[in-house]
Amino acid sequence: MAKILLFGQAQFGAKVLDGLLGAGHQITAVCLPPDREGGAPDPTKEIAAAAGLRVVQRRSYKGDEAFAEVNPGAADLAVLAYVTQIIPLAMLDAPRLASVCFHPSVLPAYRGGSAIPWQLIKGETRGGVTLFRPDDGIDSGPIYLQRQFDIGPDESAGSFYYGTVFEPGVAATLDVVELLLAGEVAAVAQDESQATHDPLCRDEHARVDWSQPVRVVHDLIRGCDPAPGAHGAIEKAEDVTVRVYGSRVVSSTATGHAPGTIVAIGNQGMEIATGDGTVRVAKLAAGAAKKPAAEAAAQAGLSVGDRFTA
Repeated sequence: MAKILLFGQAQFGAKVLDGLLGAGHQITAVCLPPDREGGAPDPTKEIAAAAGLRVVQRRSYKGDEAFAEVNPGAADLAVLAYVTQIIPLAMLDAPRLASVCFHPSVLPAYRGGSAIPWQLIKGETRGGVTLFRPDDGIDSGPIYLQRQFDIGPDESAGSFYYGTVFEPGVAATLDVVELLLAGEVAAVAQDESQATHDPLCRDEHARVDWSQPVRVVHDLIRGCDPAPGAHGAIEKAEDVTVRVYGSRVVSSTATGHAPGTIVAIGNQGMEIATGDGTVRVAKLAAGAAKKPAAEAAAQAGLSVGDRFTA
């Protein structure tokens, strides 16, 4: 049994916490951001509270006050399981065995907070997970363990994360904890010559250029699904942002329609022309909640022949 300090949140943090408790480890504290006003309870916090663990919630973990509250020196190891806050290196180095952090890419490629979306947007066919020791850079610390997985041609960021990365990522995190505690794993420096870093995937990156090749358009839509949602505006209603989800390539042959033209709307979705083919999107959010494409199109007054702006 070891003393573990956990930084984590959401379902991933909850599963890692559950695994650490199941292995008999003592949790010195569970650290996560403050509750979101009106948001659902964080599952990591719920498990921690049910187990009677000490929960620390701070907007910032910088400074002496935060260090004293967390008390990282009381732990054998700090585990970072889905962390969106900046944790000072002094806090991460304070436990006896320092810390280990989960990242959903094969580092040093795809450093940054939107690793999965960018892997899909850029058309990668292989992805994976990395467990590494954090340093003072962004996802740049030495690596303990990596595992790789195929990325399906039609997977979205959401389906790849939850269907492929999530469970193996939890298992890999728990495996590294035990290897570190047993002294059976060493950290290997990343090859900086192979490093890539991408920004957080935001609306500015998610606007669709329908004149691009069909595969480029498809990869952008699935990489931004479910968030932030690839988007555009219809020429006749440019004040309404239309977000598209559930993309499939229908044709890789030019249709004769101008890029961005709605070619068909049916039970399977909305088909839209690209630079050299068409994609079909299963769902839309047109100024309202995400709905099946035909339903959302009818409510927004969209029809065959309407066109997304360039």
